[in-house]
Amino acid sequence: MFAVCVCLASIVHGGVYMHSDWLSDKPEKHGLDARILADVLEEGAQEPGLRSLLVVRNGLLVGERYYGGASAADLQPLNSITKSVSSVLVGQALQRGVIRGGVSATVRELLPEAVAMAPDSPAANVTVAQILSGRAGLSYDWQVQYDELISAPDLVSMALALPADPITPRAWTYNDPLIGLISPILLRVEGADLADIAARDLFTPLGIERYEWTRDNADRSLSYAGLALRPRDLMKVIWTMAEKGKWRGRGVIPEEWVGDSTRSRGAASWRVKPVTDIGYGYLWFTGFLHGHAVVWGWGYGGQFALWVPILRLAVASAAVSPPAEQLAAQTDAIMALIARLVQAAR
Repeated sequence: MFAVCVCLASIVHGGVYMHSDWLSDKPEKHGLDARILADVLEEGAQEPGLRSLLVVRNGLLVGERYYGGASAADLQPLNSITKSVSSVLVGQALQRGVIRGGVSATVRELLPEAVAMAPDSPAANVTVAQILSGRAGLSYDWQVQYDELISAPDLVSMALALPADPITPRAWTYNDPLIGLISPILLRVEGADLADIAARDLFTPLGIERYEWTRDNADRSLSYAGLALRPRDLMKVIWTMAEKGKWRGRGVIPEEWVGDSTRSRGAASWRVKPVTDIGYGYLWFTGFLHGHAVVWGWGYGGQFALWVPILRLAVASAAVSPPAEQLAAQTDAIMALIARLVQAAR
């Protein structure tokens, strides 16, 4: 079962429909094969875990469909795309100068009270850049330690207790506890919770009025996961990144940060077919799809927030979290649909 969301409008200008979220238009007017788009949206109903697919070309919504009883009004969990949103908030904080030392600042400098309780912690000398790029050289296994993570009384203490990786200290690792430090760091330098910062600096400028954000056991909004948005609102974040930080002509995310955060700092070990040369910037994945450079946020189960700069094309997907044994198949299936959309763009 799936639901088709029809973008109703009260005003029409030259065939372009205007509504509260997006301007929408026919895909063929923007060089996107309408038949392939329709086929992909229809075939999405065959993927049980998929909940939505949205396609934007040239800043206009050209495709949208919901599945499994979902609707455009539903808040969908982003899982680890929350990390990418956290990266945006770091970039905004850096622009305001509240993170002294920039991305070279260490955990010791930014959370001195916590580090004073664990002065010999390997995490103490980790920099913001190393946290964001996944290259801090500390050991964490998300498949084994996730239950420990979500039950931890204090994520800061858990991060400070992580041991150094003696085998592959410079390799990319997916380190939730370290990324979880972004929330207390911004709380300390901004004097506000992560969700409140996002509402002030990102959501309000983008017209995002509804969201949910999970809090940790110390009552801080999580920076590694836990955010839920409507798919159309996630697409606003994606398209603002694709437009070098601008939303409808207004600067929201620093343009320099868009470039810095989406430039690969080296290879990532995760794979999803048919993307090649997968790398990692500052909490954004990078790679190539059908020969085109792509950037995306990636959430557990196949939530993707992807754009193709040269094609001025963006795709957002929402999906439920599958059991671990079904994860790879569901993730690859959803990315395969997205790949076909990229291939359909001329």
